[in-house]
Amino acid sequence: MSQGGAGSLDLAARLNRLHPKIIDLSLGRIERLLDRLGNPEASLPPVVHVAGTNGKGSVIAFARAIAEAAGQKVHAYTSPHLVRFNERICVASRQIEDAALLALIEECEAVNGEEPITFFEMTTAVAYLAFARTPADLLLLETGLGGRLDATNVIARPSLTALTPISIDHVGFLGETLPEIAAEKAGILKADVACVLARQSPAAAEVILARAGELDAQLIVEGDGWTFEAGGEGLTVTTGQRTLQLPSPGLLGAHQAANAAQAVAILDQLDAPLIDEAAVAEGMKLVHWPARLQRLDGGKLASGLPGGWELWLDGGHNGAAGQVLAAQAAAWNDKPLYLIAGILNSKDPSGFLSPLAAHATKLFAVAIPGEEASLGADDVAGLASELGLEGEPVASVEVAIAALSDAAPGRILICGSLYLAGYVLGQN
Repeated sequence: MSQGGAGSLDLAARLNRLHPKIIDLSLGRIERLLDRLGNPEASLPPVVHVAGTNGKGSVIAFARAIAEAAGQKVHAYTSPHLVRFNERICVASRQIEDAALLALIEECEAVNGEEPITFFEMTTAVAYLAFARTPADLLLLETGLGGRLDATNVIARPSLTALTPISIDHVGFLGETLPEIAAEKAGILKADVACVLARQSPAAAEVILARAGELDAQLIVEGDGWTFEAGGEGLTVTTGQRTLQLPSPGLLGAHQAANAAQAVAILDQLDAPLIDEAAVAEGMKLVHWPARLQRLDGGKLASGLPGGWELWLDGGHNGAAGQVLAAQAAAWNDKPLYLIAGILNSKDPSGFLSPLAAHATKLFAVAIPGEEASLGADDVAGLASELGLEGEPVASVEVAIAALSDAAPGRILICGSLYLAGYVLGQN
């Protein structure tokens, strides 16, 4: 694995420069490029295609950790990256190396020529080439946006699909209502291919059920086809195949129990020998997925805080994520909670912050460094004040942390965007 970050930063900058980082939902461009490349998407190991609004990355992280604990080689495609572009493409359980990534980008660009192509379509084609040329036991494939017209949705027959909870997000691209958004997400369902379905709101569930019926796609539904119970020091997961007594998930937050259980249900549904319980338990403990209620114990930012302080990071950015964080904040009742928030202008900042406002002492608002689409610090601070939470615009995360250093010990939660989370991890 390449250890340096400079090369991957150069590659990401190159892709950004040559291919517009825009959202233009269509399959025609990616299908044209893949056809010219010899259709690598037709030569992949068993594919699990995952869509949803929240939890996609966590479900994939749990599934990957469990499969790898069982000795399997796993391809994974996720987005966005936090610090290094290479994070998006995991080839046979290892982050793609800079030299391999550069060669694949150049190959795809040469084949594409001067034809229009977006940033995400190019990276998806690169990933498919990498995956097709390296043997693996499993490919965990995350949609970028939506599902029906997402560049990942060119796999004719995945082994399995999965839908995590669907809520309002990306309304400018997926629709204004929950049924419209659910219809786009359910676009990954395929005829006669089972789908492992997380618990949904009635409006989303109705749309998914109708689409599954049209395709004769079996739904393995939370609460029926798979269940879980979290309590004490462990997690009990029941699938159609067995009941497992597992340790608590290695990712923090009550919502991670559902993500972990869905990952187990996915793996148990695949046409392969069941992974033994010891490996499932090992993966449950070893799972790693940065910026999801991650405590920053060391590094430049955390080490600057006096004793008794805690620094936390989460990349959630929509209303559902705000509710999840609010539930965690309610459980944190032994010291004051301060928020440092930066939010993109394409999101619903009120929907995200409203659940959190009652649990925080103050919000420091920042513009996300390097992101033209970031809301201004004044805008975020003003919104916090409208919600009854004291908001103060500051120049940077570092300034906000320094401003708290003389206060009584508390918790700081940096939140509002995965792009802000990536900046923080890079700085820390």
